[in-house]
Amino acid sequence: MNLAPLAGLMFGYLLGSIPFGLLLTRVAGLGDIRQIGSGNIGATNVLRTGSRSAAALTLLLDLAKGFATVVIAAGWGEDAMLLAAGGAIIGHMFPIWLGFRGGKGVATALGVLIALAWPVALAAALVWLVTAVLLRYSSLAALVAAVAAAILAPFLADGATAAVIAGIALLIILRHHANIRRLIAGTESRISLTKG
Repeated sequence: MNLAPLAGLMFGYLLGSIPFGLLLTRVAGLGDIRQIGSGNIGATNVLRTGSRSAAALTLLLDLAKGFATVVIAAGWGEDAMLLAAGGAIIGHMFPIWLGFRGGKGVATALGVLIALAWPVALAAALVWLVTAVLLRYSSLAALVAAVAAAILAPFLADGATAAVIAGIALLIILRHHANIRRLIAGTESRISLTKG
C-alpha cells in the first residue's frame, strides 16, 4: 500500500496550519490578532495592527509554507505533492491548534501556485495587484485572482494540477463567504496603507 499520498496530505496540513500571523503579532507585542479587525490571522488583518513589517513578514511566511510544502512533497511523487498542496491550504484555513478557525489561504495559495505552476501564480498575482490597487478591497482582489487562476490553469498546467488549482480556488471563494456578503452590502473594509 502506497502511503505517500496520505503522508503528503498530512504533511501539507500540519505545515499549512502554522499560524504565522498570530505568532508574529504576539512576539511583536501587538496583541492577539484574532481580537483585532476581522479576527483573521492573515497578512491583511495583521496590517490593521499598524505594523507593515509584521504584515509583510506574515505574507512572506504564509507564502513560504505553501511553496515549501509542494517542493518537499514533490519528492514523494505527484499524488503526494498535489495532496500536500491541498492540505496546506486546508491547514491554513482550518488549523487544529486554533479550533479550526484560521485564515483565508490567499498567501499560502500563492506559494503553492508558485511551486505547482508559476505562470498561473504570476497571472493571479498580477490580477490581485491590479484589482487591489484600483478598488482597494483585498477580499475582492483575492476572489478575482482565484477565479482567474482557475480559468487559466487548464491552459498553463497539466490536467491533475489544473484540477487541484481549481479546487484551491473554490476553497478560497467559499472561505470568503462573509466578505462576499459585506461586498454586496457595501460594508467591506478597504485596504489602508496609511498606518505606521
